[in-house]
Parts: sequence; C-alpha cells; structure tokens
Amino acid sequence: MKLMHLADLHLGKRLHEFSLLEDQRDMWRQICTMIEQEQPDALILAGDIYDKPVPSAEAVQLFDQMLSWLTDHGCTVLMISGNHDSAERLAFGAHVMSASHIHISPVFRGTLEPVVLSDEFGEVRFYLLPFVRPAQVRPYYPREKIEDYQDAVRVILEHTPLDPAVRNVMVTHQFVEGAALYGTEERAVGGTDQICAELFEPFDYTALGHLHRSQAVGMKKIRYAGSPLPYSLAEAEHEKSVTMVELLEKGSLRVNTLPLRPLHAVREILGTYMEVTARAYYEGTHTDDYLRITLTDEEDIPDAVGRLRSIYPRLLRLDYDNCRTRKNQQITVDTVEQQHTPLDYFASLYERQNNQPMRPEQEAFLKQLIAEIWEEEEA
Repeated sequence: MKLMHLADLHLGKRLHEFSLLEDQRDMWRQICTMIEQEQPDALILAGDIYDKPVPSAEAVQLFDQMLSWLTDHGCTVLMISGNHDSAERLAFGAHVMSASHIHISPVFRGTLEPVVLSDEFGEVRFYLLPFVRPAQVRPYYPREKIEDYQDAVRVILEHTPLDPAVRNVMVTHQFVEGAALYGTEERAVGGTDQICAELFEPFDYTALGHLHRSQAVGMKKIRYAGSPLPYSLAEAEHEKSVTMVELLEKGSLRVNTLPLRPLHAVREILGTYMEVTARAYYEGTHTDDYLRITLTDEEDIPDAVGRLRSIYPRLLRLDYDNCRTRKNQQITVDTVEQQHTPLDYFASLYERQNNQPMRPEQEAFLKQLIAEIWEEEEA
C-alpha cells in the first residue's frame, strides 16, 4: 500500500503581514501533480490543516477545493486535527464525507476506532488520534494517573487493542522526544508535552504532524512529514518535501521523499546597503522571495525599509549588525538559546530566598501546577 504523508499545511497562514494563500495554492498544484504521478492508495494529513481554530473564508475555500479535487480523483484521505485546528469544526460533516473516502478524526471521546483499508497483503488499520491534551483525556480514564502528554497518549494506546497479525498505522499530532526543532514550534511549559517514541513501536508506521522539519524519530517507521512550505525565518532555506511510504508485507517498509519548490523562498541576506541593493541586479526573480536583511553599515540608512522594499517587496525584517548593535547584544538580557523555563526561574528565586534548593517533591508539585495552568490557558 502506497501512502502520501503530509502535515502542517497551515492554510491561511500569514508570514509577518504577508498572506501565503498564493504560495499555498502553488504548493497544492505541485502535490496534485505528485498524486497523479505516484497514484497513492491514501493521502494522510497529520494535523494543523488550518493555521487558526477559526480560519479565514479564503483558507476554507482553498481546503474545499483540495478535498473536491481529491474526491474527483478517487483518492482516500485520512485526516486528523492539530493544535492549531478546532477539532469540532474540522470534523463537521465527517460522517457524510466518509462515504466519499474522506476520513476525518472525530473529537476525542475516549476510544480510537480504526479506518480499515486493504491491499494484496491484507488489511491495514489506520488509527486517527487528533492532538490531545491531558485535560481532554482524564475524564475518560478517571482511574488512571495522567499528569502530562506522555501519560495521556500512553493510556489511550493501552486501551487501544491492536491485532499484531495485521499492519497498523498511527496518525497523530504530538511532540515526540528526540525530534529536531526549528525553534519556532509551540512547546508546553517545562517540556510536559514530550512523548517517548517507544510508545509507537507496536505500529508498522507512525505518521506524525506538529514539527516543521521532515525527519524520522528514533526509527524509520516513526516520521514527521514536516510542513510543505517554510513558515518562519527559522525555516529559511531548508528543503521541503512530501513523504512517500510503501507498506509491503508485515514488517516491510519503504520511505522516500519528493522535493517541493516554494513559490517564494524564505532567505536571509547579509551585507552593506550598497552590497544588498547591488545583488538585486544579478538575482533577477529572487528579489521576490521572503527576506530577512541584515545591514552591516556602521551608520543607519534613512528610510532603509521603504527603500529596500522598493527592490525586495517581500522584505520581512530588517536588522543591523555593526559595532553599536554588537555592543548592545553583550549587555541585553538572555538570548533565545539561554532563556530558561518558568520552573527554572522559580527554582532560582526559591534558592535565593531560602538558601537551599527546592526538594524533589516541591519541584514535582510546581511542575504539575505549571502544566495545569498552561493547559487552562490553551483550552
């Protein structure tokens, strides 16, 4: 069985003040061509279909066009909601759409019922687990101890019986420990959203969404598809792709990626104002990319943003790197890499006030309290 694995479409996304709908339409045209060439048996969409719980009308229209195209071409779709989606809104009409082979994960209600497809090697059972928080899972398992995301997913899987004789595929949207970050993905306080990859070992393939870098985690059969477009400056000049998976007989798996070419790349340029403006004369169409420009001039350029945008219309950000800014960087607060979690700050304050570190049970209580506050703010 051949599967196309996508995630983190973020339809309706804006990069700074720029709408990415044009870029997303172009991305979808590329994927349509791949579907026609590869003829996958199913398309997996592993969460974050939209960029907001209440997406724009234009984003909904684009997704409607995507689903209509897939239905017209007889493509089976397996879809879950991510942390950016509204599970209730995304699941609207799910029962009706299943007749057209569009399978959408319902809002989590305590159990996972597989979607079953078949090929020459027998059944493949797809378990669609949307993004869940511990607070969403606790009511369904009141006797279980569920303190963090690891506990929540573990308990769900323990109550999901698998037939080891058939091929089982998990589709979910969570942060799996050991994966590489871009630095822009949303994380829970204290790292309570981390899930061990070993939880998914019983599955023949785990199709993940949530992180924007395409990568395997721990083993080849546990994989993030990554986002199909760069959605932040941290993703500048990183390759984007579509993941293709072939499930053969039980225990046999092939994975490869197909490159995507963004309509407008996200890039960074460094140099003096004269150097940066001169580059436009030999870069041609590349002046239309989304850019972060860092000027190395010692003196600020008057109206630099306006003047540069006349050449580079998709300028996202302008910075300076010179003696003045480097001196400022040395006396500013912690850089991003040096920032601490709220737990670290509280522990440091406690030690200064009491001349001793917190006890393990105090630290455990505080960690749980912070996680609960985080969940309430996200709900």
